[in-house]
Amino acid sequence: MGTDHWPLFDLAVRTPRLTLRYLDDELAHEVVAVTSIGVHDPATMPFLIPWTDLPSPQMEQEAMRFYWRTRASVRPDAWNLQFAVLVDGAAVGMCDLTAEHFGVLKQFTTGSWLGREFQGRGLGKEFRMAALTLGFDGFGAEFALTGAWHDNAASRGVTESLGYREVGRHRALRRGVPDEQVDYRMSKEHWATIRRDDIVVDGVSAARSFLDIAD
Repeated sequence: MGTDHWPLFDLAVRTPRLTLRYLDDELAHEVVAVTSIGVHDPATMPFLIPWTDLPSPQMEQEAMRFYWRTRASVRPDAWNLQFAVLVDGAAVGMCDLTAEHFGVLKQFTTGSWLGREFQGRGLGKEFRMAALTLGFDGFGAEFALTGAWHDNAASRGVTESLGYREVGRHRALRRGVPDEQVDYRMSKEHWATIRRDDIVVDGVSAARSFLDIAD
């Protein structure tokens, strides 16, 4: 990939257990293969957009379209950075950081999923810490935001174990039916109490310049 023209391809966050690497086309194909195996129990829907309800191969094709579209739409005033979650070099899931007017608001939102066969191993908390390290330490954010459906115990468990504060609830459509989302926020002051020194961010200087994030 041409990192001179798209330096985000060099962006990665490494912990002792896993790596978040900015999604290129090769990683996108690996991630799509994980979605084909399964992400969640079909009886429920953990996502705001029910993309996993699509049949194969439409689901995989739409995922690729989303990754390409998201990459192409990155601008300093609005970005969605997609990362493959890698364990021992193999993709096991996805994590993203999104923001609008980051230079002024200094806040970002995280979202994520893991393949079903990789759940229950503590990886969700580990890559959330990696994402928070990039947002707070790498980009200089003041707040991190996230959310989950009220009954998504796994996602809410990770969020609450890290000390996010619940800041509200709102109604949204879940498979076309109104349901309740729980909203969370973490401040940089709280982050300073839980941050780790064994998480390394690569390529952040060029990424900051590309996204016009001031030092």
